[in-house]
Amino acid sequence: MTIRVLIADDQKMMRSAFQMILDSQPDMQVVASVGDGEAAVADARRLRPDVCLLDIRMPKLDGLEATRLLAAPAVHEPLNVLIATTFDLDEYVYQALRNGACGFLLKDMSPALLVEAVRAAANGTTLISPAVTVRLLSHLAPDRGKDPDTVEKPLLEPLTERELAVVKLVAQGRTNDEVAGGLYVTQATVKTHLANVQRKLGVRNRVEIAAWAWRTGVCTGP
Repeated sequence: MTIRVLIADDQKMMRSAFQMILDSQPDMQVVASVGDGEAAVADARRLRPDVCLLDIRMPKLDGLEATRLLAAPAVHEPLNVLIATTFDLDEYVYQALRNGACGFLLKDMSPALLVEAVRAAANGTTLISPAVTVRLLSHLAPDRGKDPDTVEKPLLEPLTERELAVVKLVAQGRTNDEVAGGLYVTQATVKTHLANVQRKLGVRNRVEIAAWAWRTGVCTGP
């Protein structure tokens, strides 16, 4: 199956670099490359790509609002959105998460990480590299409680000790295989714990689990 990708970035050179990397993969095809948020939303709705790779700062409509229109919880048949950001844009990451983004990439990432992240998003999973976790989510953590819009809702049920252990490892960017190895359990057990955590936190994916862990102090470092 070919993974169809839409790229939106106001820098033509960045769009060209992303497209060259993705089009070189045998299972990927860039179906649209646009320079502003309005075009990204319009083309995404028309083409229904498997993954939308969006910059944050774009003319006409920024990547945060484009993400909300394409991937927010209230959107019917939401699309998979990956955010491409820089360290200077940390303050926007939490809002992108709330708007439905399923992953974050730094613009200085390796081509291999870009490809891996796109494949993960297309498969309905999410990828958080350790670099993204530490440099973005942990940077936001100290200030989360100061924002009235980010006051934590009571949990549907408290997390068990084992679920908290899984959450901490996920927040550090560990894969399911690495979590399983670290806790001496099977990958199936890890997936069960993650499903329970998502239900209790009222979140949709492991990116949101990681953000919750850093924001609440459950995870404080690698």
